[in-house]
Amino acid sequence: MLAFIRFVKFFMVMQGKKGLVMGMANKFSIAFGISEALKNRGAELIFTAQNEYFQNKISDMARDFGGHDVVLCDVSKDGEIEQAFDKILNTVGALDFIVHSIAFSDKNELIGKYYNTTRANFLNAMNISCYSFTEVCKFAPKLMPNGGSLVTMTYYGSEKVVPNYNVMALAKSALETSVRYLADDLGEFGIRVNAISAGPIKTLAASGVGEFSKVLAYDRNRSPLKRNVTLEDIGNACAFLLSDLSSGVTGEIVHVDCGCNTIGVKF
Repeated sequence: MLAFIRFVKFFMVMQGKKGLVMGMANKFSIAFGISEALKNRGAELIFTAQNEYFQNKISDMARDFGGHDVVLCDVSKDGEIEQAFDKILNTVGALDFIVHSIAFSDKNELIGKYYNTTRANFLNAMNISCYSFTEVCKFAPKLMPNGGSLVTMTYYGSEKVVPNYNVMALAKSALETSVRYLADDLGEFGIRVNAISAGPIKTLAASGVGEFSKVLAYDRNRSPLKRNVTLEDIGNACAFLLSDLSSGVTGEIVHVDCGCNTIGVKF
């Protein structure tokens, strides 16, 4: 019986914790996989959506995960993150964690040469994919007065050239550097900041990257585990980073890619 109780306590590592998930678009989203893992481990979840279209699209899923209304928050617009956080604080109270799974580029520029990136798309991609997380962290201490954990999502294209990833590689590279600086900034508040570098996975966002199916096949063939990463893999890793089990981990980029990042050349 004691062993069973210990198992339950270990498995339900998010019991009593309440947090925000930003960026869920549908059941194929990385944010959905993370939400499932968190809910299964006892967490109470609140969600934001970019606009009314996505608000309506995920409202049923949000109720299943936490029972709360989806809060509108267009991270590309000044003031919206702070307003959304104030609303959340006033309606559901302080939080323990935040998941940031938001990125964007014009899909027409995720094919071909990187040097064809337009100035407008470069700035927009940086704003939504990187700066939005910086602003989330800016207001996190008010939303998490008792400390907590933040996790954002990145990809190996920030480290090595991946065909057609283009401007998103630059945005993710900037995001990863931001994670390290933000971890230092928020440490005094008892808030940890980490990122998951997930392997390629079929999502709405990934579908915009040119020849993405080839990237999936390439990683599957060279992976030490001989497979592509799953939503469950990513969700479990994120639950660890958001839980007290990782209480001494901050400023890290954790690869969840079936080991692909460790492989240089493989025949």
